[in-house]
Amino acid sequence: MKKYTLLVVLFLVFQILQAQTETENLLVKKTLQNYIEGSSYNKLKLLESAFAENATLYLTGRDGFKVYTPKEYTGFFKNSIKGKFNGRDGKILYVEVVKDIATAKVEIAGPGRKWVYIDLFLLKKTNGNWKIISKTATKVDDPEEKAVLFVVSNAHFYGDTKLKTGNSFSEIVNAYDVFKKAGYTVDFLSPKGGAVPLAYINTSDSESKKYLYDSNFMNALKNTKSPSEINASKYKAVQYIGGGGAMFGVPENKEIQSIVMEIYEKHKGIVSSVCHGTAGIINLKTKDGKYLVDGKNVSGYPDDYENKTKDYFKTFPFLIKQTIEKRGGKFQFSKPGKAHVEVDGRLITGQNYLSSKGVSLKTIEIINATMK
Repeated sequence: MKKYTLLVVLFLVFQILQAQTETENLLVKKTLQNYIEGSSYNKLKLLESAFAENATLYLTGRDGFKVYTPKEYTGFFKNSIKGKFNGRDGKILYVEVVKDIATAKVEIAGPGRKWVYIDLFLLKKTNGNWKIISKTATKVDDPEEKAVLFVVSNAHFYGDTKLKTGNSFSEIVNAYDVFKKAGYTVDFLSPKGGAVPLAYINTSDSESKKYLYDSNFMNALKNTKSPSEINASKYKAVQYIGGGGAMFGVPENKEIQSIVMEIYEKHKGIVSSVCHGTAGIINLKTKDGKYLVDGKNVSGYPDDYENKTKDYFKTFPFLIKQTIEKRGGKFQFSKPGKAHVEVDGRLITGQNYLSSKGVSLKTIEIINATMK
């Protein structure tokens, strides 16, 4: 009995220590995210807040190797417009915490990945806060990046009503997880850029919960890219995310249409969509003026399953299935609650959130086949 009790105590202690480590990891990532957001959006105060006052930065620039203070470093961004994305893409690659010290590795890529740096950090927890106490960096050769573009909506409401809507968090997470595990970079594009509304968040779902508390992931949704920030040549695929918001702002956006069709036609990329995200592809046209869906098998959330008695339905500017069929597409779907994926060349579409993983897996499969 004593042995069993000891094992239980040891297990509980392990669980507590593990939870504490995870918490500290998140806090370290928050500091690194302040560094990334501050340097990518010219937010000098936010950038400086990531550093300890007496931090030391060891960097090699045009004038050779030099030691900088945080104030000198933030001064590099002082002549840029605050809050405007400057083309620097940052992502946290690695964090290790040992009690009150931590090491971290961050990738910083310039516009179109014309240059890529690896930043190494040393952090210290003082007065309850994690601060960068040292940084160095080096430029690296960039292997061909595998990147996909998720298209999301800025719409908070159904049309002009006060009925709340947003982007399906489950669809985002289901697809994002597949691509990240396959080694892809995922960028988010919205008509206006910036933070986007989220819907259908299930904190009882382990995968959703994992990403909900992933500061790097959530910061990407807080700072989605606008069309002017997108280099279409970077992406091998586009995926339109569903949720009620997908019906508004995205389908009619000419800039997004242009980006997507450049990826599809010029760079031989894949166009995909899930659920109401299929609304985003209805206006896409090829160079010869034909609708992309013309003659193709297409899936999405069918009009047949909409609740036509509800107020939200009355706000829809068009119906997905009806419009696809008017434009020459062959709309395919299964029974409610069933995953359904249609693959027609480089157009891949799914019926509902249950189809998100399937659409993403098929996308990766086709990309891999064309890269051989």
